[in-house]
Amino acid sequence: MKFTKATNYALHTMLYLAKERADQQPIGVQQLADHQQVSPTYLSKILTKLVKEGLITSSSGANGGYRLRSGWQQLSFFDIIQAIEGKASIFECSLHDEPACVVKRVMEKAEVQMEKELRQTTIASLLEDKSSE
Repeated sequence: MKFTKATNYALHTMLYLAKERADQQPIGVQQLADHQQVSPTYLSKILTKLVKEGLITSSSGANGGYRLRSGWQQLSFFDIIQAIEGKASIFECSLHDEPACVVKRVMEKAEVQMEKELRQTTIASLLEDKSSE
């Protein structure tokens, strides 16, 4: 199992926006890209997905950039991953998606457990953990 690099960049971007209090002041794509040493063009594509899914907002102009949506403290890792990777299951049964497939049942059960963990982990909880270190 492997998530794309886009998911990696999206999670780090959301954490950076939260640390920099981007719910109050927008941060430009160049600053976000510099922080992760990634192309601003590539990161813009990721940011577009996060905007489209309503996780962040964007504004244009000299002081424009990206900011966290209100209520961002409730955003989970699962929300961010789903915004980038989509809502499809990570496993597809090769037997024509047979419902009785035992392999599919095991994989779906594992996926449910992983989703549960990702839904319980929020960006805000990571900030709290880091501040207590």
